[in-house]
Amino acid sequence: MAENKQYITQTHENGNVMISEEVVSTIVIHAIEEVEGVAPVPVRNDLLNKRKLVKIAIAENNDLSIDVTIFVKFGNSVVEVAKAVQQNIIDAVESVTGVKVVVVNVSVSGSAKQ
Repeated sequence: MAENKQYITQTHENGNVMISEEVVSTIVIHAIEEVEGVAPVPVRNDLLNKRKLVKIAIAENNDLSIDVTIFVKFGNSVVEVAKAVQQNIIDAVESVTGVKVVVVNVSVSGSAKQ
């Protein structure tokens, strides 16, 4: 059975631009990895497993809601790292896609030694 994909659709003079959920997930994963204090995912370190920790919801007006699960390096402030992750995701997704991110929910699932 084929998997249903969601797309962000932007209408322009010359046609439509469609951005898939996978593209947004990849942007989110890279934004998370750039934040100081985020620990690597404690499973096989491949893109498929990382994507399982990112959920994207696309509204009718193309606004995005993003849920992510992260792990924080031991000794870092969980709240500060989570706030930095939220801001980095918003900045990256909005600058690359031009789509408004309305909410980023960050779940901290654990910590790891540095």
